[in-house]
Amino acid sequence: MQQLAATFFSFASAFLNLLKPLNSGVLCMTWLLHPLVSSVGRPSDPAISPQSTPAGAITAIASIAVVAAPAVPAVMPSHLAKRSAAAWWSDQCGAPAYLSSVSSPSGLPPSPAGRNRTSPAILFSARETEKNSLLFFLLLLFLSSSPTPALVSSLITTTHRLSPVLRVSYPSTLLDQVELSSILINIKPQSHPPLTEKTPRLEGISLQNSRQDGQATLLMRFGMEQLHHRGGMQLIPEDRKEVEVDHGKSTLTDSLVQRAGIISAAKAGEARFTDTRQDEQDRCITIKSTAISLYAKLVDEDDLKDIPQKVEGNEFLINLIDSPGHVDFSSEVTAALRVTDGALVVVDCVSGVCVQTETVLRQALSERIKPVCIINKVDRALLELQVSKEDLYQSFSRTVESVNVIISTYLDKALGDVQVYPEKGTVAFGSGLHGWAFTIRQFAVKYAKKFGVDRNKMMDRLWGDNYFNPKTKKWTKNSEYEGKTLERSFNQFILDPIFKIFNAITHSKKEEIATLVEKLEIKLTSDERDLEGKPLLKVIMRKFLPAADALLEMMVLNLPSPVTAQKYRAETLYEGPTDDEACIGVRDCDPKGPLMLYVSKMVPTSDKGRFYAFGRVFSGTVRSGLKVRIQGPNYTPGKKDDLFIKAIQRTILMMGRFVEPIEDVPAGNIVGLVGVDQFLLKSGTLTTSETAHNLKVMKFSVSPVVQRSVEVKNANDLPKLVEGLKRLSKSDPCVLTMINESGEHVVAGAGELHLEICLKDLEEDHAGVPLRISDPVVAYRETVGSESSMVALSKSQNKHNRLYVTAQPLGEEVSLAIEAGKISPRDDIKTRARLLADEYEWDVTDARKIWCFGPDTSGANVLVDQTKAVQYLNEIKDSFVSGFQWATREGPVAEEPMRAIRFNIQDVTLHPDAIHRGGGQIIGTARRVLLAATLLADPGILEPVFLVEIQVPEQAMGGIYGVLTRRRGHVFAEEQRPGTPLFTIKAYLPVNESFGFPADLRSATGGQAFPQSVFDHWQLLPGGSALDPTTKPGQIVTEMRKRKGIKENVPDYTNSALVYLKHNAEKPMRPFSKYHFSNDPNWPACAQEPFIPRRHA
Repeated sequence: MQQLAATFFSFASAFLNLLKPLNSGVLCMTWLLHPLVSSVGRPSDPAISPQSTPAGAITAIASIAVVAAPAVPAVMPSHLAKRSAAAWWSDQCGAPAYLSSVSSPSGLPPSPAGRNRTSPAILFSARETEKNSLLFFLLLLFLSSSPTPALVSSLITTTHRLSPVLRVSYPSTLLDQVELSSILINIKPQSHPPLTEKTPRLEGISLQNSRQDGQATLLMRFGMEQLHHRGGMQLIPEDRKEVEVDHGKSTLTDSLVQRAGIISAAKAGEARFTDTRQDEQDRCITIKSTAISLYAKLVDEDDLKDIPQKVEGNEFLINLIDSPGHVDFSSEVTAALRVTDGALVVVDCVSGVCVQTETVLRQALSERIKPVCIINKVDRALLELQVSKEDLYQSFSRTVESVNVIISTYLDKALGDVQVYPEKGTVAFGSGLHGWAFTIRQFAVKYAKKFGVDRNKMMDRLWGDNYFNPKTKKWTKNSEYEGKTLERSFNQFILDPIFKIFNAITHSKKEEIATLVEKLEIKLTSDERDLEGKPLLKVIMRKFLPAADALLEMMVLNLPSPVTAQKYRAETLYEGPTDDEACIGVRDCDPKGPLMLYVSKMVPTSDKGRFYAFGRVFSGTVRSGLKVRIQGPNYTPGKKDDLFIKAIQRTILMMGRFVEPIEDVPAGNIVGLVGVDQFLLKSGTLTTSETAHNLKVMKFSVSPVVQRSVEVKNANDLPKLVEGLKRLSKSDPCVLTMINESGEHVVAGAGELHLEICLKDLEEDHAGVPLRISDPVVAYRETVGSESSMVALSKSQNKHNRLYVTAQPLGEEVSLAIEAGKISPRDDIKTRARLLADEYEWDVTDARKIWCFGPDTSGANVLVDQTKAVQYLNEIKDSFVSGFQWATREGPVAEEPMRAIRFNIQDVTLHPDAIHRGGGQIIGTARRVLLAATLLADPGILEPVFLVEIQVPEQAMGGIYGVLTRRRGHVFAEEQRPGTPLFTIKAYLPVNESFGFPADLRSATGGQAFPQSVFDHWQLLPGGSALDPTTKPGQIVTEMRKRKGIKENVPDYTNSALVYLKHNAEKPMRPFSKYHFSNDPNWPACAQEPFIPRRHA
């Protein structure tokens, strides 16, 4: 064996010398050494000497390769930068790769720039998965003094399943100047004991910062076995969300990512690691929600006692999702909420709770998600506003109160009290940009140890009207003593040291700074002591109060684990009965139960046109190759509609901008799936149980109310556009794509910005062809203002069947309840009927005979059966429902969807022979009679309305009212933000008038006004009848009909059905004496209407 190793070494040395002039940066060699494998143990087996094995030879080759390599380019090959070597090896060989021991030689020549230049080698060797089947793989990677950060980050984040210890060392002088620009990277040997059930391969991410010999050491250990080692690790899926754009979610996430060692401390707060798209970096806003897994460890046993739920061990895995704050991307927040159990609400301490706080908190509470809160950007209050300690406390108090008002308004009783309380540690305060944060609990622990008091009592006394009297050495609720005002405890014990640090640094008081640093036991290097101003402030505050410590501790102590959360979330997640095996598995978060996985969104892959299905495992364990039932949103148990049975190709873990293959994922985790995207449009349920119902469909807080039509510049590119629209619809939870009557392709989004981003993705990524894009238009809804003045009758084409229908307003309260999911077609009939009767004053008989909701089986229109003793009615029910869905999707006035209409089936006359009352006869007839009933009920147009919140200084308020008045908007609230010069104005603004509103507003206020708009409600378009072309609504209807390529004039009801005078309720309906016949054989003119007769009797 030694002789073979020496021969192998000599061959490789000669080969590398030949490559010396090539200035090659990367060399990959693979040897098939099957005869050697049987006699070689694991690469790290201590019983085998590295010098006597091929692994030892490979190590020696690595060292020689480093010496032989000349100065290497800093730019790494794109295929390596995008994909880790470990993943490549795993794909090629079917076995995981492991980092092995490599020593970097000394005596390397200096770089041209005068700095130390090394070309360290990273060696991956395959650990055998089966005896006698092993490939040795060598990857020699030469890095210059500026290695690719993406590659190093990839190596760090994709070693989940590798279980190495990666030691990265670099001079402390470069700690805050470079991002992982390591001058020396050493791969230290790490033994790999045989895996057992009690020995998890993954110990998570841990960080040890030490400064010895002028170097900082980053120690990471990561693998995937901890996902299964549930006894020693608690899972806390957590959604990081907040309600307003630019409050600092992504910068706070950077602090946690920096703690994992992926970015340097100097870059934390500016790198925006979870903003993975280029336009997110350019616009400085988050557009797509991004998931990342983090590891936390509680060292103090007393901390574990403060966790209300049962835990085993002190390690915690946190699945974090950084979601957008802009209201146009609220659908991304909704998708994130479904797969999480807790929420971290980020609020700007200056601007306070803003317009979307209520919207998103309402969604979170409806999903039974527990919130905690951090008040961010405290540095602004101290440096810009320069507030006093008491003013800052009052600002904190008002913000906490505002958040609690919203929580109490929409609280679900099953959650219990989930309001946030600073004295209980559920509120943090800090600065994401500077990387520091704290909770009252952290200070209470320090003071409790110092003074020997109970920390829980200390926490209660550090918030609210509590004062410490230094003379009596006692606590009191009175703010005065002997005529002197006592300082509030929060200000004295928490804010005072922070204010002293800020004051000393901003005024360059070096002696005071040195004293504070010594008292607070903050260790600074000589280079850090030379800093001044904000850089010094960031370093000191980051070491005094690390943001990651505060956030991780708050989440671990206060947010529920999946086992805890799914006990009370199961009934809101599952559509079926609460006692079947699927629901029990979800409630118990049972990894051995039937698989129940909800896909909440699709994430585009690097392979164009394919998507990762991103979701949460609620029950069971998902693994590669598992055959599952893929149930779409319209799946009904017992039927085969919207159902596919396919195998999952691969399971992956989402880690920010990277993904990592993984064998299986148990209940409670978030996961990405490969191979199911072609069977789901946007979301759905995956299960292994044949009796399982769906997990409930998500309800979005925004609606796609802004539309633009798109067309290709080159007609030959039309197929690419069609395919691109399909991909766009799949990639965004909220976007809608459609084709109207004239053949136009229409894209609908939640707002101007959302639509702009979608069209950019369509043109550059999904379709990849140049497009012509129209001006934005608004999506309207059709409704009725009264009950039908007559009963509408329509005959089938063969004249053997007659349908009698009336229409009436459904009511706004019922419509909102349907849209919010409070009333749904999947509810139990008796339960739903009782709810409608008790809360909305419906007749119980009518409530029990609701046939369906529409359009799309979930819209705010209902079809009610009011017939009595009619033969064959149930046999045409499916055909009638199909006609109802068609009619409510395209109304009679402008072919816009209907809303808030109730249709009552009064009577039917059907032919006794089934062949004469099939779907071909009934579907078109039902549609025509429903359209006629609508035209007889005072039809109108509903327009969408934005709730606009504007923050503006007092001197610029005058221009706002003029802009709103010109755009049919009106102000309904105006208040000043206490402690700031800012006023908050709330107004309603029709979406049709909102295009260009931000630019117009900034122009009128000198750039001092900042608006945020969110869809709020629908309102009847004022100005007269929608059927009169001379009125404002009539003109809008005419424009819509022109744009869709249909006749400009709205057809009369007699063109769609035979209409009878409204009957007297006291008399029987038959016989009818007078009716009107259709006189227009072309109405309605629709090419997609195969069953509508062109000629009526």
